[in-house]
Amino acid sequence: MTSPDTTSTGRRADKETGNSPASRYAAYRRRTAGNGPALLDFRTLYDFELDAFQLRACQALEDGSGVLVAAPTGSGKTVVGEFAVHLALTGGGKCFYTTPIKALSNQKYADLVRRYGAEKVGLLTGDNSVNGEAPIVVMTTEVLRNMLYAQSPTWRGSRSW
Repeated sequence: MTSPDTTSTGRRADKETGNSPASRYAAYRRRTAGNGPALLDFRTLYDFELDAFQLRACQALEDGSGVLVAAPTGSGKTVVGEFAVHLALTGGGKCFYTTPIKALSNQKYADLVRRYGAEKVGLLTGDNSVNGEAPIVVMTTEVLRNMLYAQSPTWRGSRSW
């Protein structure tokens, strides 16, 4: 015979172990609080939890605000930039991802092509021009500056964050 607070296998009832549907839902709500649909989708691309500063910055972007992320090297600032790319794609917009040097542009271009496909990613450096009208365009800051000065039509369709 079992007591009212144990199951037939002798385990404690769900409501006391926190495994009840209500407890699981409450835990889910705590984990996803403040996450819009794009952020929830984006988080599935990573096998790690985002840090608090990454979540705050991504939430601000999804809410339509701009962000400036200042953090030490290796702390995960790139995740916020990658979320901006994700937002642009899911919203049907255009995104310019800038890097200070060509080597980093080439590396980020390769990363984004692996994730989103070559048809959605372009590269503009002093040496290369690949799919420059793609929804995501990776470029050096020098190329971006020149595009802005020249009022390039490539800039059309982008959203400022």
